[in-house]
Amino acid sequence: MNSDPDAIVIGSGPNGLAAAVTLARAGLSVRVYERNATAGGGMRTEPITLPGFVHDMCSAVHPLAFASGFFRRFGIEKRIPFIVPTASYGHPFDGGRAALAYHDLERTVDGLGEDGPAYRRLLGPLVAHADALAEFTGSQVLQVPRHPITAARFALTMLNQGGTWWNRPFRGEEAAALLTGVFAHSTVPLPSLAGAAAGLTLATYAHARGWPIPVGGSQSIADALLSDLVAHGGELITGVEVTTLADLPSARAILFDTGAEAAVRLGEDRLSPRYIRKISRFRTGNGVAKVDFALSGPVPWENRELAETATVHLGGTREAIARQEREVASGRHSTDPYVLVSQPSLFDETRAPAGKHVLWAYTHVPGGSAIDQQESIIRQIERFAPGFRDLILATSSRTAVDMQRYNPNYTGGDISAGAATFRQLIARPVLSTEPWRMPGRGLYLASAAAAPGPGVHGLPGYYAARSALRHEFGVNRMPSLAPDERMEQ
Repeated sequence: MNSDPDAIVIGSGPNGLAAAVTLARAGLSVRVYERNATAGGGMRTEPITLPGFVHDMCSAVHPLAFASGFFRRFGIEKRIPFIVPTASYGHPFDGGRAALAYHDLERTVDGLGEDGPAYRRLLGPLVAHADALAEFTGSQVLQVPRHPITAARFALTMLNQGGTWWNRPFRGEEAAALLTGVFAHSTVPLPSLAGAAAGLTLATYAHARGWPIPVGGSQSIADALLSDLVAHGGELITGVEVTTLADLPSARAILFDTGAEAAVRLGEDRLSPRYIRKISRFRTGNGVAKVDFALSGPVPWENRELAETATVHLGGTREAIARQEREVASGRHSTDPYVLVSQPSLFDETRAPAGKHVLWAYTHVPGGSAIDQQESIIRQIERFAPGFRDLILATSSRTAVDMQRYNPNYTGGDISAGAATFRQLIARPVLSTEPWRMPGRGLYLASAAAAPGPGVHGLPGYYAARSALRHEFGVNRMPSLAPDERMEQ
């Protein structure tokens, strides 16, 4: 092993690798420590059911991959192949009806009937300025927006859909439910400003850029980041769980791709009591329970148009999904759960043997739940795809507790590394112009627990690395992250 590095990154999820790549591109020696045998965190892809079937362990479809400021600088589209389905997501109803959010906004509007114009009025202006929206929603907190008109438009749309009045623009069920299915990604009670903010951002990218699927699985993104890190002199040490900073070599900067609580626990002797008290008030959110399926054929959706998308939101009407999410937030398991499913093998033949398929599915549960949700997930899929149960060859089911066991950042099964409430999106994990910089010399929080929050976009890691470069190394000009000859060999 080489001499002491300039910087250490603890954790190799999307944010940890984004931080490491940025630091290495600036010419620093960087060492990443990962407790698991492979890098990737929430981007791992593993064969967990049957031989030949590969499953994304957390993230599967990547709405933020083409919008993220970090991934755009990194040139992710030039490094690995992506597939963009015709429809970004779909939403079935009882009786065989379905609404689809096509990449083409006007096709979506046409399919929503009388509510199509209202849907266009809500999303059309955001879709037309998607790049400005991406810069605003992925920017540093407490910063004057570079595109104030887009920021104001987004705020008004968020208010429109963030309260009990959210049905006013609509007359029917389809458009309202189509939005609610994507709002529920936030894992917070609905309606809410935080749910609307997260959902409107994802819905905008659904029409502006589509929801891309990396060929070979999410591991492809992790591998691209790792290849760049190694090409620029970085190191990855796997199979090592860091339990105390005293076990690490000396480094001028330590970046935590961990939960906020874990970062404080590791750096406690360097941190002020005031900061520790603030972090103690940072709350985790609801959990997820996940099931991966190996199937003998594609999901037999009652509405066959759903085969045009890899992502389907299950739960029924807007009111039903809001009730389901409120039940979870109150500590109960819904008997009629919201279920998010993804079938990437419809578009990526590398995921399963010929003619076979994989299905990724999760539902929301109270944090810390140890109750297996496999049967409730199967029942909800069967509701909209009669005959689904007969296609199941094998399953791998994880409770919320299992999710935390797999990845300690998912406290209680919270894959967002902290509740994505409106308050905790503004103060994540504390209210600061540089929330990544911890008040202990050389310590930085570089995970989804820091602004701008959850999602596979790499921005918390990138911003933490940028802060470390300025404050610890006097580097004010950020390095290019674009692909170069060393990466193309």
